[in-house]
Amino acid sequence: MFLSRFTSRVRQLEAEQAKENRRDIARSLNQGQITKRDLIKWGLLSASGTIAYKNGLSPFARSAYASVPTGTPRSPVGHIPRFSQPLPPPYPTDPLPLSRQSIFDPITQRNENAYAFLDPKSGRDTGLLPARRTSYHSLYNYHIARGEDASDYTNPVTREGPIEGRPPFYDSGDGRVKDFFAHQRWDEFAPKVGFSLSMGQIEAGHNVHPNLNHLGANAMWSCGPRYGHDFEASGAPAGTSNSGSSKPKGYYGFRTGYCNPPLIKMRYGEPVIMRIHNDLPVDRHLNNGFGRNEISTHNHNAHNAAESDGACNAFHFPGTFYDYHWSAVLARHDASSNSKIANKMRTDPGFRIGHHSASTINDAGEPVLIPGDYREIQSSLWFHDHRFFFTAENVQKGMYGLINMYSGPDNGNEKSRHPGALRLPSGSDKAWGNQDYDINLAITNPALDRDHQLTFDIFDTDGYLGDLLCVNGAFSPYLEVKERRYRFRILNASMARFLQLALVDENYRPLPFLVIANDGNLLPKPVVISTGITDQIGNGERFDIVIDFKRLKASGAREVYLVNLLYHEDGRMPEGRVTIAQAMQGFAADPAVGPFMKFVFAGEAEDHSADLFQSSYTNPRGTSFLTKQIPILAPVRERHFRFGRGDNGLTARDPVTKECTPDCGEAEKFPWAIKVNGQEWHAFNATRISALVPAMGDVEHWTFENNSGGWDHPVHLHFEEGVTIDRGRNSIPATERGARKDVWRLRPGGTVKIQLRFTEFAGAYVQHCHNTTHEDFSMIMRVQLLGYDKGQPQYDISPTPLPTPLGVKWGASDVLPEARPTFNQTLPGE
Repeated sequence: MFLSRFTSRVRQLEAEQAKENRRDIARSLNQGQITKRDLIKWGLLSASGTIAYKNGLSPFARSAYASVPTGTPRSPVGHIPRFSQPLPPPYPTDPLPLSRQSIFDPITQRNENAYAFLDPKSGRDTGLLPARRTSYHSLYNYHIARGEDASDYTNPVTREGPIEGRPPFYDSGDGRVKDFFAHQRWDEFAPKVGFSLSMGQIEAGHNVHPNLNHLGANAMWSCGPRYGHDFEASGAPAGTSNSGSSKPKGYYGFRTGYCNPPLIKMRYGEPVIMRIHNDLPVDRHLNNGFGRNEISTHNHNAHNAAESDGACNAFHFPGTFYDYHWSAVLARHDASSNSKIANKMRTDPGFRIGHHSASTINDAGEPVLIPGDYREIQSSLWFHDHRFFFTAENVQKGMYGLINMYSGPDNGNEKSRHPGALRLPSGSDKAWGNQDYDINLAITNPALDRDHQLTFDIFDTDGYLGDLLCVNGAFSPYLEVKERRYRFRILNASMARFLQLALVDENYRPLPFLVIANDGNLLPKPVVISTGITDQIGNGERFDIVIDFKRLKASGAREVYLVNLLYHEDGRMPEGRVTIAQAMQGFAADPAVGPFMKFVFAGEAEDHSADLFQSSYTNPRGTSFLTKQIPILAPVRERHFRFGRGDNGLTARDPVTKECTPDCGEAEKFPWAIKVNGQEWHAFNATRISALVPAMGDVEHWTFENNSGGWDHPVHLHFEEGVTIDRGRNSIPATERGARKDVWRLRPGGTVKIQLRFTEFAGAYVQHCHNTTHEDFSMIMRVQLLGYDKGQPQYDISPTPLPTPLGVKWGASDVLPEARPTFNQTLPGE
């Protein structure tokens, strides 16, 4: 797919022109000058929605200079010396203290708890609107309906519509008024800290390497701090300025984003209010060819209520914010307070209320017991945009961040001697959350045009591939390491590229390491990777590994590299693995194969972390386990999901209006779909429920199937993790055996069976392929969880929010026949 560096200049120019032609077409589509129907009529677009195989357009069309494909030009980074910039850490994001207030709500006619954001230095109120249980959208509607001043709750950029994107009260029209998007269990899991972040344009002076031209304001949209930032409006079209424009400040966006992702540090038992501001340009056309200025932030895969999951179709517009309530609750919390859940958990012989490892860490570094199942503790999470039909474009544009979750066992203090503390590599200066030797590595897969700006191909329905691998937003970085043990939290944040990583020295010798966590969940035991090569890592998957650089240095290693061995020819699946020698020498067919990060020895340092490499390793309680495995139990019901090519997306659109829900832009066809329980293929529609879970606490077994040898799907389920039961004809890798996961690589022709149990929260969630192009072209489905409390709105099936810049409207929700449980049961609300 990518041209060799030895390709002739004329062929490089040909490929560059074809790429520029596709970008011109994308710009014209984005600005409404043409439609995809026009392109089909002109023969430039196929009926499936992909660019026609014509010379001067498609990278797969025959070249004018050889009987081979035109190819894609490489990013212009050949002049940059490898490993010439230090690895940037994720930028630290300090929490804002909260002050609880009692406010009178004119809608509910009662006093409710709200939380003001305070300045962390002065302790004074920041002036940000306090966080509330209900949305400011409801207050906006209330005052507008009464003819009163609603300016305090109006979008300050557009000067119309509500200031908060979270949906308002739902009025069914029959006298029932419910608030499906009020924060569930608000007072029970009261927020203790707050964050205020911006999704905005990239700040001036940044790119993936300092030797490259700076990124333009709208070349990257990414996360940055909102409070305390000097907000200068930016991104105005040539010949105008925000100061001299008739448009309000912020209409053209704010330059708040960073090239490296943010890092949020959370603790169990310390709920968070995450306020995400949409500081992108109001005009959709100002996106530099790709990206949608409507956003929805998903905390992957936190145990949060549906209204705070970021994938319930409640996206929001420039000028607005959305308050997410990240609960920080340990799964199976309700087993200690809900008799129905407790009875169901008694079937699990390994569950015990009050287990010492079900704990968080306080400011003094001491463990504090919390309700829940200690085997459900999570550690390495991330968050990213999830605007349906535009997730790939937005995340490729930079809308993502990292989360480290701390607990009593995994407390980020390697000197801790408290019962159950695992003493994983981290450091010890702070009581918890040390990062001296606990390093986040977010791997992305961008590509740059001739001007060094980020590119994306909106016509590619198989999966977008870049030719670079960046770590924490940096191309080809190095990291100075001490001769001791380190923990690395590795995330594959690319859109379609699978990775297979090797730890290699200068003599191409593979070096051993340990895997201790999969998808942020601790493994029952550390797994020694003596071959130095990981399993294949799908999109959205995380692996926490431990490397002992002292042992590597003693073994004779002088230079240590992180190397990708897996190559692609297109975005549907990896083509194969190369040898370490081939990767180290450069693989012409795929520039993203090879060494992409270097570790540089920088002296010795004390090491107080547990030596997990020793076969006799024991934790402070005298056991060799990191955690315990959840047993496989008899299910209440089973479901079957098939992922593949379906009805070309006909079911994505309303049969009458022919519109998508939500708006899917100019997409004509959707090749990807999901079939449930042997019924019809369905492309995504946010109103359509494909799996209805009627009872909290039930054990369910789900089977995922991919009966094609031509593509691969990393399947992701929101909200709950599952335990892998079997992989059909394939064996379960050692790094997955007994582990909890939230992304399962399905593999060509493969099946995966998992065990699930849902508790604590309810509402609308989703399941989808995490090749985000497959997701956007419509391999995604809605999962509806029904609550067990008749007093909560989520006891009923929730309606579907339909956001507009002027406020949220509501749509009915349609339960597909295959979504219903396999046994006869009357559902709540029916």
